[in-house]
Amino acid sequence: MNYLPRENLAAVPKRFTSFAEFYPVYLAMHDHPINRGLHVAGNLLSLAVLVIAAATRSWIFLLATPVIGNGFAWVGHYRFQRNRPGVFTYPLYGFVGSWVMTGDVLRGKQQVARK
Repeated sequence: MNYLPRENLAAVPKRFTSFAEFYPVYLAMHDHPINRGLHVAGNLLSLAVLVIAAATRSWIFLLATPVIGNGFAWVGHYRFQRNRPGVFTYPLYGFVGSWVMTGDVLRGKQQVARK
C-alpha cells in the first residue's frame, strides 16, 4: 500500500502545502480495514440520502446527509482506528480525502481489507 507507516506519523508536518502532500498521511490515518470500510459506506449512504432528499424535497433527509456520512466515519475512528478524525484538523483536505479514498476503493486503487 502507498501510505506512511504509523511510526512515521509523528514526523508528519503540521501544515500541508497541497492535497498531494496530505493524501498519503490521510491514508495512513485510515489504514484499519473497518475504519476505511466505514468511511466508504458512510459516503455512499450519504449520497443515497442526498438523492432521496432531492427526490422527496425533504429537509429531514438533507439534514441527515452529513450526520450519516460523518457518523460512520467517526465510529470507524473512535472504535477501530483509535485516532482523531483528520477533518477536525484539516477540514477541507479531510473532506476531499474521504471522497478520493472512496473513489480509489471503488476503482480498486485502494483496498478496504488488508492482504
